[in-house]
Amino acid sequence: MSEDQNKKGQLDLGINRTPEKDRNFHLGGRSFYFFDFDDNIAFLTTPLVLFHKETRAEQAISSGDFAQYNSTIGKSGIYGDFEIDFCDVTGTFRNFRDHNISEVEKLAGKNQVFVQDVAAALGFPDFQWKGPSWECFYHATFNQRPLSVITARGHHPDTLKEGIKVFVKNKVLPLEPNYLSLYPVSHKPTRTLLGDTNFTEGTAELKQRAIRASVEKAIEIYGYNAHHRFGMSDDDPKNIELIVEEMTRLKARFPEMSFFMIETQHGNFIKHEVKTGGLQGQKVEDLSQLSFFEDDRRKS
Repeated sequence: MSEDQNKKGQLDLGINRTPEKDRNFHLGGRSFYFFDFDDNIAFLTTPLVLFHKETRAEQAISSGDFAQYNSTIGKSGIYGDFEIDFCDVTGTFRNFRDHNISEVEKLAGKNQVFVQDVAAALGFPDFQWKGPSWECFYHATFNQRPLSVITARGHHPDTLKEGIKVFVKNKVLPLEPNYLSLYPVSHKPTRTLLGDTNFTEGTAELKQRAIRASVEKAIEIYGYNAHHRFGMSDDDPKNIELIVEEMTRLKARFPEMSFFMIETQHGNFIKHEVKTGGLQGQKVEDLSQLSFFEDDRRKS
């Protein structure tokens, strides 16, 4: 094994690292990490499926391309002749939903698509599957920061946990996260929990509600403290816009607390602090940085 591979393995297993307290721990403050999953924590090969308007021919599209072209699908550009089908079983997002698996199939080892796709991703080199927020996710998990996964996927929250357990079983995460909340916002019971009982809200709006609910849950569990800090990372431009809107409202509601938005579109890592008067942003070139909140990981 080369020296670089050895160092990588030590990082993945947490060897030669010791847990770090929150920067504001002595003041009662905590750092809360909110993550989108796809193209952010990890790149999976799960395809979405578009349908030709006339022939119904299927066209697979990656989640990254879907985020980029979503606003023009069915209207113009390379996907102008295609459309989205919202049927959970046969439609565009069928691979982002849980399937009915019989007890016999479970006993035979069959897993949900998400769990399968996480396992498949680990067969590729790290640089192919690790997303731009992976190191932050690792850091938050290693230090047991309260962590939320807020994703457009429609799996049961337990399916998300099972998929993330695959990282632990394969020793690329040292332990399971300290979950504050899990919001797969296309999961119908989760949508109902977020108040979308008529199933009319879009993904970005549901993510707004999930962020608000997660902040409220953080305060309920850990108490109100002016030194709390919240960071959310996402790669979808529309989601980012509405996440910033929601964080601006939260900043007005809790002005003493700190709120950060991290854009990870196209593999970038652009950090904004949400202030009452607007955003402050900077592009972080070193994608290995481990904290949403500080350039120095020792302060996070």
